[in-house]
Formats: sequence, C-alpha cells, structure tokens
Amino acid sequence: MQAMKVAVVGGGLGGLTAAALLARGGCDVTLFERSKHLGGRAQTSEVEGFRFNLGPHALYRAGAALRVLGRLGVKPQGDIPAQTGGYALRAGRLHTLPRGPVSLMTTDVLSLAGKLEVARLLAGLGRIDTDVLGSLSTREWLDTRLAREDSRALLAALVRVATYCADLTALSAQAAVRQVQAATAANVLYVDGGWSTLVEAVALQAREAGARLELSTRVAAVVLREGGGRVEGVRLADGTVRAVDAVVVAGGPAEVAALVPGDAALARDAQEAVPVKAATLELGLSGLPRPDALFALGVDGPWYASVHSASARLAPEGGAMIHVAKYLGGSDAAPKEAELEAVMDALQPGWRARVVARRFRPALTVSEGLPLAAKGGLAGRPTVEVPHLGGLYRVGDWVGGEGMLADAALASAEAVERALLQGTVAPRRRAVGA
Repeated sequence: MQAMKVAVVGGGLGGLTAAALLARGGCDVTLFERSKHLGGRAQTSEVEGFRFNLGPHALYRAGAALRVLGRLGVKPQGDIPAQTGGYALRAGRLHTLPRGPVSLMTTDVLSLAGKLEVARLLAGLGRIDTDVLGSLSTREWLDTRLAREDSRALLAALVRVATYCADLTALSAQAAVRQVQAATAANVLYVDGGWSTLVEAVALQAREAGARLELSTRVAAVVLREGGGRVEGVRLADGTVRAVDAVVVAGGPAEVAALVPGDAALARDAQEAVPVKAATLELGLSGLPRPDALFALGVDGPWYASVHSASARLAPEGGAMIHVAKYLGGSDAAPKEAELEAVMDALQPGWRARVVARRFRPALTVSEGLPLAAKGGLAGRPTVEVPHLGGLYRVGDWVGGEGMLADAALASAEAVERALLQGTVAPRRRAVGA
C-alpha cells in the first residue's frame, strides 16, 4: 500500500513531534519551516556562555509533553526547582513562600485563618473533579472556594505561575485547576541546556524515521480540490505545488486561517482566540550569592522570578540565569522594562553590577489561545481535525482537549497521529529510541 503523503507546516516542537510520530507510523512526511531555524518558541540562543530560552520554560513532569517525548525515546535532562528558598512578593516585601505544611504554618504572607483555609484546599486539591469546571472562570472558582482575600491572592499566584495567564476572569477553572494539580503532584523540570536540546532530539527522531525537514521554505497556501472540501496539496511561496493527502499546520489560529484565505470558520477561530502574553526580562549574572535561593511569586501582582540555572545548565561556572516575567492581560499589554527591574531590586539588591548579558521582551506570546470559560474550557477548544476540510489538521497549544502550553502542543500532535493513522496506514514498527 502506498504511504500517505503528509505535509507538516511549521517546525516548532509541536510540528516536529507530529512529523516524527507520523513518519514512524509509515507516512511519507515533509516538514516545511519558513525560517532557517527549527524550534519556534522552543529556540535557545547563547550569549557570553548563557543559554537564553524565549522566556521561562518548564516541562510538567505529570504532563502530556513528557509522555509523548518518551514515546519518541527523548528523555530530557534537567532538574526540578529548588524546594527551599522560595519567596512571595507582596507590597514590595519578601515573605516565605509556602511549599509544604511547615512553611505554610510559619509564613507571614497569610493570616492564621488564611493558612487554615489554604491548607484545607491544598489537602483536597488532587480529588477535585475538574470535569464540571469547564464553564466556570478561575476567578469565580477562587471566590466560591476561598472566603479570605489573602487566601485567594496566594492561590491566584499559584494559578498564574502554572498557566502563565493573568486573566483569571477569562481562564476556565477546569484548565487552571488541572495545571495546579499537575504542578503540586510532580513539579516541573527545567531542561539542561535550554529547550533547543528538545528540538534537536525530536528533529533527529523525525529524520531517522524518514521525514524530510525543509528549512527556509514558506508554504503560501493549502491547495483544495476543485469545489473545495478536501486537501490535495500545498503551494509554496515560489509557486511550486506539492501534492499531498493531508496537511498538518503547526501554528496559531491566524496562521491556519492565512493558509486557507476566505474560509469563514477558520477566520472566526482566529478572531475569537485569546492569546497569552508575558513580558520577560532574562538576565545572565556573574557571582550572584546563593543563586539557588531565588524563586519568587508576586502575590499582589502577576510577577514571577526564578534562577533557572539552579536546576538546569543554562549558565557558565559561577554564573546564574534569572528569568523575571510579568503575565499580561487586559489593558496591561506592554509594560516597561523598569517594572521588571523593580522586581529584581526587591529580590536581589545590587544585581545590576553583575549583569553579563540581558534580554527584554515586552510582549512575548506564551500561548496562542486560552481555554476559555465562555467556551466551556478545554472541550471548547478547536479539534485537531478541521471538520469541513478533509485532510486538514492543526497542532498547537490552543488545540484539543488536553493540557496547556507545551503539553497541549504535543498532545495535539499525538491526536493528529491517531486521527491520520487509525484505519488508514499500516504502521511501520520501530523500536523506541531507534
């Protein structure tokens, strides 16, 4: 039987994963990436020996991304964040961040009544049925579960760091609670050397499975059969048409819509998506005292700061890589760099004298679309199949019913594998890691 020809558009981590899975399943796969580099938002660059990701990145150890990477034989190296030395930043003051029963009872960021209320919620967190929370906003959920303002502020900070989202009125409580459940159950992994190591490993698996990776090649449009309704190829920017049986677009909703001009349903998906953005200040510092002691959450604002190099190899000997982030939402669309510097002033006075390399991004896209309470949460996100266009699929952190961030991107790649291979192509068996 002739192998199904599949074009994957987009060489980010989700697109590479889809290409690797489909090629392992026996498809004839070509991946087209318009830039000269693979990785998308998973790229890592090196400056003066410091490894810069595009903002703070972490893999949830209980999430879909590690599960799918494991199927490909990719085993990320790294470590979990330090379990001591965490702070809560409130009104410009540092307080002990509750990380367990002892620190919860001793911190002064909560009143005694707040400590008891938070302790009760966290003790039963893993038993919460999230399936019924799809249409409830995270703000509504916090208001119904917690009576005290200080308790709600602390839980909101935990939600923000788990979801990268500041708009808790829009975010579905289903997605938010699942993220916090995953974080508290198994923590996260900071990846040694940055996320480019994952990109390289998955690209290797894709190539070894037979996928062709064409860089600096832009797909201008999806070619539909005369009369519409079915994919039959992709048109490249130079006018060349490649005939294929299926197209997998690994990108945001606007990118999918742009490849099928005039499609009202895809344009509506792009218009209704609510992207998640963050301002990030990344600092490569030398000689920082006790860098592993720095992990802080803003309790009265959408702030986060962490020394990622304490748990992952991102800095040269004697150096520290620090990420400061402000999660954006509503009218707060482009904060000034000085706002993030002020957070560092509270956390690590004198840091400016130790700067070796730095990078500020005022509005970095973290995710292409929130799971919205108004749309029913995770179930309301677009499916991997485009229902009205046979052979067109999409992969991304805004697609499918599982996970957020990288978990959603790789889970949707796995869902495309199931949709395309089930009953259509006899899988070509390969040993994991082969």
